Amino acid sequence: MATLMDGKALAAKVREQVASEVAELGSVGLATVLVGDDPASDIYIRRKHEAAGETGMTAVDRRLSADTSQDELLEVVRGLNADDSIDGLLVQSPLPDHLDETMTVEAVDPAKDVDGLHPVSAGLLALGRPKLVGATPLGIMRLLAEYGIEATGRRAVVVGRSNIVGKPIAALLLQANATVTICHSQTDDLARHTLDADILVAAVGVKHLVSTDMVKVGATVIDVGMNRTEDGLFGDVDPGATERAAYMTPVPGGVGPMTIAMLLQNTVRAARLRRRALAASR
Repeated sequence: MATLMDGKALAAKVREQVASEVAELGSVGLATVLVGDDPASDIYIRRKHEAAGETGMTAVDRRLSADTSQDELLEVVRGLNADDSIDGLLVQSPLPDHLDETMTVEAVDPAKDVDGLHPVSAGLLALGRPKLVGATPLGIMRLLAEYGIEATGRRAVVVGRSNIVGKPIAALLLQANATVTICHSQTDDLARHTLDADILVAAVGVKHLVSTDMVKVGATVIDVGMNRTEDGLFGDVDPGATERAAYMTPVPGGVGPMTIAMLLQNTVRAARLRRRALAASR
């Protein structure tokens, strides 16, 4: 039976560390921009602000109407880029259909890109010189470290190739000396790959895509899936896989709590990097 990896407990530990660093720095600012009134996005933003407030951060919550134009949105982003009290900045996705998400992401100052989505952030990660990396991939790596799961020499399989989770976690695992395979919707015979995985990361958003018999005995399974149905919240991996895996993240309570905690840690990192750059320029 797998050991369940407690993301909730580890997230609490990370938030304590963040609060200590915020106190040391004196002030750290996180700004979020939400366009429209999507209920799920509203919940995510409120949780981020509650967590930020608990660590002593200053949190700025910019709300824009659903009919906000691209130019108006970019003007808000540029204003927050120029605000020295803001260390971390994110624009909550998804955006309304008439807005260009790529253009918006690219408008964020890379020095404040706590989502790790700007081409500069992604490029530095690909080159093995990461500065700001997405919170969910960082949370996964922190969970692996917490439970003493070594990546060096292991076979890691990532199911999903999104810019938010799949690609960055594959890059981080590669930098941790794992041998990495990325699978996706066009992969033939998915089970052939997942059964090879010492570390399996499922991040596609399809309920129980990975069945129990697709998991290698003794594997570490990281389930990033958050699939909401009328019957509740489900992951991408069948929970029966706990009978085969050595370690597994539960849904909920695994990766989810780590995402907000690592977003806060990213904001502190951005604050330190910005202060260092400012000192070097004097």
